[in-house]
Amino acid sequence: MSLDQLTEEQHASLMKVRKRVIEAIGRNMDLYGISLSTGHLYGLLFFADKPMTLDEMGVEMSMSKTSMSTGVRTLLDLKMVNKVWEKGSRKDLYEVEYDWYQTFTDFFAIKWRKAVEGNILVLRRSLEELNRCLASEPEGPLRKVLEEDARKMREAVKYYEWLDRLIDAMESGDIYQLVPKPE
Repeated sequence: MSLDQLTEEQHASLMKVRKRVIEAIGRNMDLYGISLSTGHLYGLLFFADKPMTLDEMGVEMSMSKTSMSTGVRTLLDLKMVNKVWEKGSRKDLYEVEYDWYQTFTDFFAIKWRKAVEGNILVLRRSLEELNRCLASEPEGPLRKVLEEDARKMREAVKYYEWLDRLIDAMESGDIYQLVPKPE
């Protein structure tokens, strides 16, 4: 059903409800490190009944095309929106990814994988350096500190390797065997 088929009162009531949800989505996006305005953009696309161009989004959001482009690029990078093709249109069109389970998986996989890889790299390099120091350090207080630091770092590597497996389970969908999606 098209919104232009609604009475003025029905339209106003619907917009009030949608605005409340869009505001909540915008606030929640902060948890993901996404700006409030980009969260509002996601909310706008969530309720759109058809894919939208940057110009259309800019009019709806009263934002510049540059701001819209930046927000859409962020959402594309996080796989929260998709660029779609529409016959007869020469402008890029965007629609929200409605599979929130996939959006969650993609978002955290992207963010966590980057953090895991960076942290494991730092820890392994640091362990190599500590092991070189340990190889030449005689028994004594410094050796005990180095050994304890190395132990802590090995435990941290184990955690990041576990987190990497969790990411794999999310990406493969195996996580849904443990925590099934509702029907």
